Amino acid sequence: MNNIKAYLAILLAASCFTVCSSQEKKGGVLQDFAALAGNWEGSLTYLDYTTGKPYTMPANVAIKRIGQTNRFTFSNSYPKEQSANATDTLTISGDGRYIDTELVKERNVSANGDIEIVTEEKGKDGNDNKSAVFRHTYTVGKMHFTRRKEVQFEGEMDWIKRHEYTYKRRPGQ
Repeated sequence: MNNIKAYLAILLAASCFTVCSSQEKKGGVLQDFAALAGNWEGSLTYLDYTTGKPYTMPANVAIKRIGQTNRFTFSNSYPKEQSANATDTLTISGDGRYIDTELVKERNVSANGDIEIVTEEKGKDGNDNKSAVFRHTYTVGKMHFTRRKEVQFEGEMDWIKRHEYTYKRRPGQ
């Protein structure tokens, strides 16, 4: 009988830990993105698969939360390539485990208070449209924000940096 009580106590504690962890991840990721609201200036560096070389260009983004939802608009603008301007909507799942179709694998807070969120998803990439895993890393600071995408092609061990947006918060925000 005591063994059953001990087992049930352990099971209850584990359930509470799982629920608390899930709520912390949900609230954490949602709050992390809510803190990004505002206007950011920076650059986009991407790997040109044709030349195999990185290319950097100016890039800005205006981030807004849509009401009190789990959705955010990212209005991307490229001062020297305005035809590429676009607005994307990013959605954080109700349980906080997904950013759009990206599974949240890690959420870490560094000693300086920066938050790093690492996600993964499967897809196709490259000139040959090969199957791959995409790793997205979001680094959120009070005055800086980076969004990096890395690609690991099926059957390969190495990750390739596909692109990285690096921003600083516009003054006065």
